[in-house]
Amino acid sequence: MKNIIKFYPLWLVALTLTAACQSNNEENFSNKAYINAKEMTSETIIKGNVGTISKTITIATARPAEKEVNAQIIFKPSLFYTYTKRYYTTAELLPNNCYKILEKQLMINKGSVKSNEAKISFFNLGTLDRSKTYIFPVEVETEDIDLLGSAKEYYYIFKAGALINVVADIQDNYLEIYPWKTLGRIDHMKQLTMEALVYPRELDKLISTIMGIEGKFLMRIGDAGLPPNQLQIATPNTNITDSKLQLKTNTWQHVALTYNEDGGEIKIYINGKLMYEDERSIGSITLEGNGYDRNFLVGKSYDDKRDLNGCISEARVWDVVRTQEEIASSIYSVDPTTPGLVAYWKFDDSSTLTVKDYSGNGNDLKANKTLTWKPVSLPATK
Repeated sequence: MKNIIKFYPLWLVALTLTAACQSNNEENFSNKAYINAKEMTSETIIKGNVGTISKTITIATARPAEKEVNAQIIFKPSLFYTYTKRYYTTAELLPNNCYKILEKQLMINKGSVKSNEAKISFFNLGTLDRSKTYIFPVEVETEDIDLLGSAKEYYYIFKAGALINVVADIQDNYLEIYPWKTLGRIDHMKQLTMEALVYPRELDKLISTIMGIEGKFLMRIGDAGLPPNQLQIATPNTNITDSKLQLKTNTWQHVALTYNEDGGEIKIYINGKLMYEDERSIGSITLEGNGYDRNFLVGKSYDDKRDLNGCISEARVWDVVRTQEEIASSIYSVDPTTPGLVAYWKFDDSSTLTVKDYSGNGNDLKANKTLTWKPVSLPATK
């Protein structure tokens, strides 16, 4: 007991001295500002025409500011090389037409530890090369306080992501719509664009069907006297095809046709490239169906054996003539509010029997039997 009493004052003195040293160190420690974020990078995955994206950034101090701190966020192109060397990556600076710093001024009030928000707007991201990564580096500048060196730079990273993650496998199956919710728009059509993204596994039967109505207007593959992989447009008056319209198996391909009754101009595209054009007297087109054996179908044309042995995605019907540029730029996705869009079946919701019409017109498709869904990543990485 005496030993304990003897050493207790020494322990108490040591504790007091330690606390005093810690207090002195805190007082002498220089207050610094830093970007208020867990990580110094922000990655955005771009999916199609994403519109405008707004980002904010703030700074903070370790302790309450002793005076008002004014700073600003600036675009710092030289940091691009710092980033690529640090992360051993290949990238490009984000183009000037893709961003605008809306609010660059930052201020921490006296006694506070956090600033207001700087604001940056990013746009036109859907026009970027999907095979590349883009960097937008920024840095904080101020003369009012020291900056923490490891947290005064920030990098916005933009990469392309998959536009399509799941598709429908419609082998031995088909989908149907009757009646249409927008009957007036698909009856006696004077203009038409029809398109779909297809993946045929095999093209070894007489006819494989994409979509349309048997005996009225049908987009199909093969026919008597034709190679089984050759795209054909069947109408009541004439069948339209060409040797240039041959499709490949085990490959995703976008097929599209446009028709304008005025002049009878018809054009057929594969992967956004014009492969055929002509003038044919077809008259107006009706896609209504008869409520029985001549309805608008996807993956079938009258006979169950004329299915598509493969997968389908991004099927669309328009009551306008789309241009080549419009078709080529929207193979994997399109804004569902685009004028002229009558029905838009993305085939991406993994539902049991119903495929939603994303155009908002209510023209949903109903499958004959339970749908099979396949995971994908489209467009494929180069």
